[in-house]
Amino acid sequence: MIDFNIKKLYYSISEVSKITEIEQYVLRFWENEFEQLKPQKNRAGNRIYTNKEIELILLIKELLRDKKYTIEGAKKIIEEFVKNKNNPQPKVRDKAPAEEIQEIKPEETVPEPKKEISQTLEKDLIELKAFLEVLKNKM
Repeated sequence: MIDFNIKKLYYSISEVSKITEIEQYVLRFWENEFEQLKPQKNRAGNRIYTNKEIELILLIKELLRDKKYTIEGAKKIIEEFVKNKNNPQPKVRDKAPAEEIQEIKPEETVPEPKKEISQTLEKDLIELKAFLEVLKNKM
């Protein structure tokens, strides 16, 4: 296993797959789905991932697999997170939080969670930001 404490500038797709515990074909699929995930390619045409891209992959993994968001729902969260990261001033909401929660639903193939989503998107973003900070400090 790769020692993630040693900082590298770039990681291969196989290294990222081991670090994140996500199959390589899933990483390639996510590249097509999430515009923020665009690893560079070296001269041989192999994907090379940075630490920021690994953080994004872990965020996507948490949203899709742990929190059971759809790909569309995860895209909305990530877009909002990127906006807030680039513009740290709080944004005034157009909708009530309950209306926003109803727009993002778990995938149909996944069994319905026993408890309903009770957090607002803003609260989720704060948690995700804290999660990314922890990951960043571990790197």
